[in-house]
Amino acid sequence: MATDVDIKQLLEAGAHFGHKTERWHPKMAPYIHSKRGGTHIIDLTKTVTCLDDALAFLTKTASEGKQILLVGTKRQAQDIVKKVAVETNMPYVTERWLGGMLTNWNTIGGRVKHLQELENRMASGELANKYNKLEVQRFQEEIDQMNVLYGGVKELNKRPGAVFVVDVVNDINAVREAKRLNIPIVAIVDTNADPSLISYPIPANDDAIKTIQLILNYVQSAIETGKASAKAAPEKPAEKKTIKSAETTSETANSEEK
Repeated sequence: MATDVDIKQLLEAGAHFGHKTERWHPKMAPYIHSKRGGTHIIDLTKTVTCLDDALAFLTKTASEGKQILLVGTKRQAQDIVKKVAVETNMPYVTERWLGGMLTNWNTIGGRVKHLQELENRMASGELANKYNKLEVQRFQEEIDQMNVLYGGVKELNKRPGAVFVVDVVNDINAVREAKRLNIPIVAIVDTNADPSLISYPIPANDDAIKTIQLILNYVQSAIETGKASAKAAPEKPAEKKTIKSAETTSETANSEEK
């Protein structure tokens, strides 16, 4: 069953408010309805069409048993993204995107493996039996610190079927790495971003919490629909693709707040 997008809900969430006109990206022109008070207004009829396409793709991806990596490191998106990821059992990144998270998985995966080993040793009581209280406390602090960076990708043991990004400008490195590996990208694209970088762009306000929450609700529904259909369908042998290591530069892109 397809996820129905309600244009009225998008309007009420403020999804149509773009950035100041001087901060626009020319390639967003097809998605802009008008200007109001020096701010671009996004055409929500285009948003609905694009969101429908994106949700259909996410449903299909989830129905094939593939993982969808959810990325939202900006402050107003972190809790929303993590909640949806946890409830749908999908990997996520809500803190700093580490260079090579996708393209240099050999290194990142090594850190994840170390984290998992420490957690297992802590849970089994091995560390408590072998070390004093102060040393065990230090191990726990290391586990906590590593969970902040790697906790959301502990179960990412193969290349994701898609990457969802809340803010293209803020998480441009995630976008670049996914593109380098030809991983389809679904993203909210505000008027200051380049939609040509995204496989399934969703033109909308990427700063308003209500808009982010609404779109992530749709995303969650699409994923759950796909996973439900996968359970109902006869099982097929899964094609396993490991994440290949590739050289990557640690480029950073700072987004400006509105």
